[in-house]
Amino acid sequence: MSAVDEVLAKARAGLSRVAANDVARLPDDHLLVDIRPLHDRVTDGEIPGAVPIERIVLEWRLDPAGDHRIDGFTEDTTVVVVCNEGYASSLAARDLRALGLPKATDLVDGFHGYREAGLPVREGGTPAIT
Repeated sequence: MSAVDEVLAKARAGLSRVAANDVARLPDDHLLVDIRPLHDRVTDGEIPGAVPIERIVLEWRLDPAGDHRIDGFTEDTTVVVVCNEGYASSLAARDLRALGLPKATDLVDGFHGYREAGLPVREGGTPAIT
């Protein structure tokens, strides 16, 4: 097992990852966060309701006690992070848990798995929160 595979396995050990077909069953107060780059969102589309936040500022925008956090969530909110294939999102969810978001998790197989499941996708290009 490579070092990155080991780090990923440890990150996922603490997560209750969300399958694509379970996105519609998330609690009403959930926050779906898309960390994919703009060019991926433009090319592939976006999950309706997802909030695009650049990965480089994710922790600052979702720190429940931070001065630069976005509105609309608390430390009790289920936060589901989405990347392209479900790898970077697992590491991001781990980091959000360390910040005080115990319900942070990610989407299994990422956006590509969601789209391949035939679930709704909207045209992409929403500017990310930076």
